[in-house]
Amino acid sequence: MSLTPITADALISRFDDFDAVIDARSEDEFAYDHLPGAVNWPTLNNIERIQIGTLYKQVNPFEARKRGAAIAARNIAAHIEREVIGKPKDWKPLAYCWRGGQRSGALSMVLGQIGFRVTLVEGGYKAFRAAMLRDVDRMVASLRFQVVCGPTGSGKTRLLQALSTQGAQVLDLEALANHRSSVLGAIPGVAQPSQKRFDTLIWDALRHIDPSKPVFVESESKKVGNLALPNSLVEAMRLSPCLNLQLPDSERVALLMEDYDHLVRDVDFLCDRLTVLIPLRGRAVVNAWMALARSGQLPQVVQDLLTQHYDPAYLQSMQRNFVQFNDSKIIVPNDHSKTAMADLSTQILQDI
Repeated sequence: MSLTPITADALISRFDDFDAVIDARSEDEFAYDHLPGAVNWPTLNNIERIQIGTLYKQVNPFEARKRGAAIAARNIAAHIEREVIGKPKDWKPLAYCWRGGQRSGALSMVLGQIGFRVTLVEGGYKAFRAAMLRDVDRMVASLRFQVVCGPTGSGKTRLLQALSTQGAQVLDLEALANHRSSVLGAIPGVAQPSQKRFDTLIWDALRHIDPSKPVFVESESKKVGNLALPNSLVEAMRLSPCLNLQLPDSERVALLMEDYDHLVRDVDFLCDRLTVLIPLRGRAVVNAWMALARSGQLPQVVQDLLTQHYDPAYLQSMQRNFVQFNDSKIIVPNDHSKTAMADLSTQILQDI
């Protein structure tokens, strides 16, 4: 049998050494979060895990282990039939479960008996997550951020996408969070990941960044939608130099009408989201915006939201939190189009 344990801290630096990463937990545990690139081979599926847990508590651990072993053996056999028969002898999988115990241990033992070189994560997912969070802090400390600032609708996301297309290093936190980071930033039909999943996605993005080159990132607050950024990342961003992206109001309105077209198409959804602003702007103001929206005057609603709500709050936040904001370099694209953002990104990269 070829079975090798690895500590979570050692795995951080050796993560790409394996041919496969196998998560032996249930489907729901896997969906909540998992190691980057992992595949899910449940030793006990969602229903079976509940059944065995109930048996453990209501009868006794010995009976639960017997029944669990029978179910696990069948599931492991099915995984081998489906996934392993065609693997070569030098295939090197990494396996883990919640705490590196019975579920991944049973799977790893069978794979090891076959003759594969199996590596088992000591402490499982729980230990890996703790090591990963420490590694996020370590990586953040080694990076040089360029923070793209600018009021709502100035095209920060478009600029980041253009920079990425031209080979710059970009950390797109809104893309990782499935949210546009504002009251109206929820994307219909697209749920945000769990907090733990978001943390893992950030770690996976950071570990592919070259610390010798700058990293462009948007001037996010501490949260993107319902998800919190790592404290070390927030602090590093707030101490970093800024680029202040500016567009005329008319261009910002046009950009937002394009990027938030789902709100243009679904006025009822827009009005529902606007109710969140009642404690901040007052019922009379919000009701007036709703009336304008329902009468087809959406550009005016967007203009009012920018000048009366978003812009003052954004400026205060930037001046309060981003140390170098007042010394930021102002950058102005020709218009809000993706072509203009591509031209601007070219100029930015030439000036670095």
